[in-house]
Amino acid sequence: MPAPSSTLNLGVLAHVDAGKTSLTERLLFDHGAIPELGSVDAGSTRTDSGELERGITIRSAVAAFATGDTQVNVVDTPGHPDFIAEVERALSVLDGAVLVLSAVEGVQAQTRVLMRSLRRLRLPTLLFINKIDRVGARTEGLLADIRRHLAPGIVPLSTVRDPGTDRALAVALPLGEAAAEALAEHDDALLARLVDGTPPPARELAAPLAEQTAAGLVHPVFFGSALTGEGVAQLTEGIRTLLRPPAPDPHAPARGTVFAVERAGGGRKVAYLRLFAGTVRERERLTFHRPDGGRHRGRVTGLDVVTAAGAGRGAGHVGEAGNAGGALTAGGIARLSGLPGVRVGDVLGERSPSGAGQRVPHVPHFARPGLETVVRPQQPGREAALHAALTTLADDDPLIRTRPAGGGATSVLLYGAVQREVIGDRLRREFGVAAAFEPITPVLVERPLGTGESVWEFARHGPNDFWATVGLRVEPAPPGSGIAFTRDVEWGALPRAFHRAIEEAARRALQQGLYGWEVVDCAVTVTRIGYDAPMSTAADFRDVTPIVLHRALRAAHVRVHEPCQRVELEVPPATSGAVTGLLAALGADIGASFARGGSWVLMADLPVRVVQELTAALPGLTHGEGALWSHPAPTRPVRGAPPRRERFDGNPLNLDEYLRFLADRSLTAARGVGGG
Repeated sequence: MPAPSSTLNLGVLAHVDAGKTSLTERLLFDHGAIPELGSVDAGSTRTDSGELERGITIRSAVAAFATGDTQVNVVDTPGHPDFIAEVERALSVLDGAVLVLSAVEGVQAQTRVLMRSLRRLRLPTLLFINKIDRVGARTEGLLADIRRHLAPGIVPLSTVRDPGTDRALAVALPLGEAAAEALAEHDDALLARLVDGTPPPARELAAPLAEQTAAGLVHPVFFGSALTGEGVAQLTEGIRTLLRPPAPDPHAPARGTVFAVERAGGGRKVAYLRLFAGTVRERERLTFHRPDGGRHRGRVTGLDVVTAAGAGRGAGHVGEAGNAGGALTAGGIARLSGLPGVRVGDVLGERSPSGAGQRVPHVPHFARPGLETVVRPQQPGREAALHAALTTLADDDPLIRTRPAGGGATSVLLYGAVQREVIGDRLRREFGVAAAFEPITPVLVERPLGTGESVWEFARHGPNDFWATVGLRVEPAPPGSGIAFTRDVEWGALPRAFHRAIEEAARRALQQGLYGWEVVDCAVTVTRIGYDAPMSTAADFRDVTPIVLHRALRAAHVRVHEPCQRVELEVPPATSGAVTGLLAALGADIGASFARGGSWVLMADLPVRVVQELTAALPGLTHGEGALWSHPAPTRPVRGAPPRRERFDGNPLNLDEYLRFLADRSLTAARGVGGG
C-alpha cells in the first residue's frame, strides 16, 4: 500500500456514552489499524487506557488509519464536563472533527457545549448519529433538534431504514433541493438559481458542500451504528472528501504545539507534538515558548511519528522511540523524547500568522482552578513520595497545580470532582502511592482594601529579638495584576542579600494573609531599612518581614474573595422559573435573560463552589433539555463572616497568635533550641 500523501488530524467528540470511543475503534478496525475490536465495558479499547476510563474518556489519545491517499490521526477526546479543558487543548491541534450523537438520547447538554466550541473555532465538523439500531432511535425529529439546538446549517447525507431495530440500515442520500437550500444560505449565486427555479444538479453541489464544510459553515450528517459498523463507511468517505487536509509548508521554520505529555519507562517524559509547519528531526535542538512568556530548549533524543501502519503498543501509550533518524513533517504528530522541561501547551517556534492553507495554532488559556483538595498518603512515611509524584504530574500538565499544605500534606487545585479521582488513580498506578483526599473546597483569596504601613526597628543599644529594621507599605493593585514589589529606599543602603531576604520573605508571607488565604493584587513597598554590622544577618530580615507585612495588612484591612463563574443557561421556557429560583437559592447574581431559538437564556454569576450543584440539578429541573456554558468571572467578596483557613502548621489562625507564633519560632531557631 503506498504511503499516504497527506495527513488529517481528526477529533472525535461526544457527550458521555454517545459512543465516540466505540466509533474510534470501528474506524481503526475497518481500516486494518487494529486486529480486533476492543470493548468499552471491558476496558480493552485502544484509546482508553486507564481503569477509570472504562466507559468515559478522560484524556486524549492518538491513533491512526489510512483511507485512500490520506492518513487520519484520530485524537479521541474526553466527553466528561470536568475535562472540557482537555477538549479545548485537543481542539487546538485538529484539522477537523466528528461530533457523535446518540439516535436515542439525541442532543444532550455536553453535545451543545462541544458544538459551540467547534463553531467558535470554525473547525470543519461532521455529525455522526450513532445507535440507529437501539430501541427509541429517532431520525427526522432528531434532525429538527439539531437544527434548533446545535446548528441550522446541516446537510443530511444519509437516512435510516427500520430505525430502532436490529435491521436498521443507513441509506445514502443524494444531494438534492434540501442540501441546495442549506448551501444557499452562504452562496448568493446558488440562492439566485433557487429563486429563479433552476436548482443545480447534484454533481454541481459537491464542490460548494466541500468548501462550506471546510469553512465550518455547514455540517454534513451521517447515520449509523459504531458497534455493528453500519453507516461507518459512508462517514469515512465524508472524512476523506469533505475534511480537507491542510497544505502546510515543510520548508518553513518549524512551528507546532505540545498537546499532551506522558511518562514512559523510568519516568521519561514523552511529548505529543502537532507540527503545523517545517520539519523536526531526531537529535535536533528545539526551542519551546510558554503562554506566560517563558521558554526552554532541549534536544530530541527519540522521535516516534504516529503512522497508519504501526500498530505498535497502541495509541495513547509510548513505547520505545522509533523512526531512528526519521523526521516529523508539517501536518503530522509525533512522540518526542529527550525534552525534560516540556509541558502541555508549549509552542515550538514563534506564533506567527500562518500562510495559505495553514491554520494558526490556537493555544487556549485556562483560568486558575477554583477548587482545592488536600492530599495525604494513606501509609505513614510516604509523604515525600506523594509530594514528588504530585509535583511530577503538575510539571507535566499546567492544569494540575500543587502547593505545600503542612503536616506532610499537599494541596491540589482542581476543576472538578472527577479530576480528583483521576489524579488518585494515576498516583496509584504510575507512582505506587495510595492517597487520601479531603473534601473539595473553594480556593479563596484576600485583597487589601486600603493602604497600611508597619515598621519594626531594632534598638541600637540593648537586647534585640531581630537585628533588622524593616518598614513596609501595602496597598491594593489592579485586579489580575498579581504582586508588585518595589523599594522606596536606596538600594545601596543595605547589603544585597538582605534586600533579597526581605523580598523572598514578603512574597512567601503573602501566601497566607490575615485569614489564611493567599493575598493577591497587592503592591508591597519597602519604606524603611536598617542593619548593624556584624550583628545583623539575612535570617533577621527573613524572620521579621512576615510580622511587619501582616501588621501592615491589618492596618490596610483585607477582604476575602471567592472565585466565580459566569454561566449561560439555555432552558425550555416552561422551566425558566424553577431554574431562576435555584440560581437565587445558590446566591447567584442574575443578569440578562432572553428568548433564543425556542429556548430561554439566563445569564448569571455564581460562586465556583456551587457550580457543580447547579450542573447536577439542571437535568432534573429542565427534563434533560437544559445546557450550561461557563467561563471564569471576576471574584466577589465572600458574603457573611469571612472563613478562616488553617495555618500551614495545621492550627487555627488568629492574627495576634500568628504574629507571636512567627516571633517565637524565629527566636527559638535563633537560640538553637529547635527547628521552626
